[in-house]
Amino acid sequence: MKTRCILIIDDEEDIREVTQLTLELEGGWQVLAASSGSEGVNLARFHHPDAILLDVMMPEIDGLMTAKILQNFPDTQPIPVLLLTAKGATEVMDKFQDLGITATISKPFDPLQLVPQIKQLLAWEE
Repeated sequence: MKTRCILIIDDEEDIREVTQLTLELEGGWQVLAASSGSEGVNLARFHHPDAILLDVMMPEIDGLMTAKILQNFPDTQPIPVLLLTAKGATEVMDKFQDLGITATISKPFDPLQLVPQIKQLLAWEE
């Protein structure tokens, strides 16, 4: 069985660490972490993760711009993107509808429910 690889793009160090530990321990997945949109795009283009967890509110390059950049590259365009947002899911999905966003996960999230939630959203059966 192939080990899944998830890329977390979030400027908040605490969120990145909790999310990374949760996905590694609960999901058994390989996790890459980036603290900015530009770093995340570079990691996505080099590693081609199975999915990306993308924070919406970030300085410099926010989640919206990061998603647009990812859609511009043929090698990152097909990667499912799940938005991590403190905003309402409907509001965000309306704004990101044309960027191929798969789903949103609201912050704060329950770390113990994160792996099952991601599996359900991406229809990963393991």
